[in-house]
Amino acid sequence: MWNALGAVPTACLLFLDAYYRAWSQQPGLCPGDWLQDMERLSEELLLPLLSQPTLGSLWASLGRCSPLCNPQSCAPAPEALPSLVSLGCTGGCPLLSLAGSASPFPFLTALLSLFNTLARIHKALCGQLAAVLAAPGLQNYFLQCVAPRAAPHLTPFSAWALRHEHHLQYLAVTLAQRAAAFQPMPATSAALLHGVALALLSRLLPGSEHLAHELLLSCVFRLEFLPERASGGPEAADFSDRLSIGSGKNSGCGRGALLAQACQDLPSIRSCYLTHCPLAQASLLASQALYRGELQRVPALLLPLPKEPLLPTDWPFLPLIRLYHQASDTPSAVPLADTVGTARWALQWVLVLESWRPRALWAVPPAARLARLMCVFLVDSELFRETPVQRLVAALLAQLCQPEVLPNLNLDCPLPGLTSFPDLYANFLEHFEAVSFGDHLFGALVLFPLQRRFSVTLRLTLFGEHVGALRALGLPLSQLPVSLECYTGPPEDNLALLQLYFRVLVTRALRPCWCPVLYAVAVAHVNNFIFSQDPKSSDEVKAARRSMLQKTWLLADEGLRQHLLHYKLPNSTLPEGFELYPQLPPLRQQYLQRLTSGIPQNGNSET
Repeated sequence: MWNALGAVPTACLLFLDAYYRAWSQQPGLCPGDWLQDMERLSEELLLPLLSQPTLGSLWASLGRCSPLCNPQSCAPAPEALPSLVSLGCTGGCPLLSLAGSASPFPFLTALLSLFNTLARIHKALCGQLAAVLAAPGLQNYFLQCVAPRAAPHLTPFSAWALRHEHHLQYLAVTLAQRAAAFQPMPATSAALLHGVALALLSRLLPGSEHLAHELLLSCVFRLEFLPERASGGPEAADFSDRLSIGSGKNSGCGRGALLAQACQDLPSIRSCYLTHCPLAQASLLASQALYRGELQRVPALLLPLPKEPLLPTDWPFLPLIRLYHQASDTPSAVPLADTVGTARWALQWVLVLESWRPRALWAVPPAARLARLMCVFLVDSELFRETPVQRLVAALLAQLCQPEVLPNLNLDCPLPGLTSFPDLYANFLEHFEAVSFGDHLFGALVLFPLQRRFSVTLRLTLFGEHVGALRALGLPLSQLPVSLECYTGPPEDNLALLQLYFRVLVTRALRPCWCPVLYAVAVAHVNNFIFSQDPKSSDEVKAARRSMLQKTWLLADEGLRQHLLHYKLPNSTLPEGFELYPQLPPLRQQYLQRLTSGIPQNGNSET
């Protein structure tokens, strides 16, 4: 029966939607008449409908028919034309698909559209009509929508189907936003709907510029959709930081205070993103006309086949990226005050997402987030010195160093918007040498990519081409954002880098008072190399090891000689950053004597 009559209720709801929309705009009619009529419609038809089991089953079937949650449901019929995808829907689609005869999408979209019209005109009905959003089937569908998933493959048919699904999600979020303006929403529902709005914004396709603009204007930056602000979220963030491993190193970040301030600055943050996430004016006007039914302003009903979503996956970082490009193209073109404000608001929003909506950044790899933070320091020579920017970058860097995030940080994979991370790092080092003046946060970002598991190219760049930067890397061991063991293990196996380590140590270009972190790292790797006795080593490596050990034996600097020979293991709580053997273990002592026998050392023949 529903398959035969499903289009009739949908058409009735759409008629009522258009009827009340037009009626409320008639200048000669008394508002009381159509407001009372809306109340009667709500009491006699719509509210009883919400409690019907049939409606609940329709909500429950959304996920099965969704092209987003079930991509197999939107396989096009063989006869479908790419330019007229809807033509192949009649009888050519599975029953449980968006375009199938059993699809709940047409009726539910029409119902939500009518509810939005009534709620916009009659504010007193908002709370009653918004009860539809609490349906278990709809809540389950929302949970599927916010779950991290790969972007669907875009074909003419899937793009057509996704636009219809996006419209339903937009109507649901808009109805929630209207209701939230008059009565508080449950915290879990508000957070879920905010997640839906963020996911929808990142998935909208070209042709939906109007929806993207409306989401940026209302739902995305709406305080009511951030219940954490009033339910202990900032305090919980501070408590979490204290419990996290290594949080004591950055306890001064005050992430809770930063989040609370970000909530207060939401209007400014929204203005920032409306400015720096520009939508083409012509496309926006055409999209607005299409969604509002103003056909005289619609240039064409044909939409281009999209190749990617409307906004990039890293859209929360767009203001920072634009600042970086502006500084690269026209230095000093942007006033410092505007730059500081833009950077601050963008960093605040990213921190809110990192802390309370991490799924919104799921598609942005941690390495890409690190690169975006580095761009803040490349904008000019003053921005990174601003206290708000410093605190926000420090808090975001601490988030990247969390145990659940750090293992997923891969600097060798392709990153969106970057030709290569090593090139960015080389520019970063040049800028650090030129303008940092030993800034500790700047230094922490320089040191972060030098961890042992990352590409040796980054370490060779510093120790081979930017040795002068070592003197400014005075970050104390206690402020290192990650464990020192991330730099000292596993043992370094690149001979060129080991020789550079030894050279900067011997020439005193690397000293513990200048760069305590890398001094401990270099000593650890050189010590491991000179005492390594791997029989599989090549002749070149064996010769280099023997030469390095003999030169260490002959060092006139007793302190450095003691460190290189008696190094035991890293320990960031000690001033040097490592522990020393009181005396060499027997095996090492014998090996040292065998290689240095006959070589006088300051007139002595023993250590």
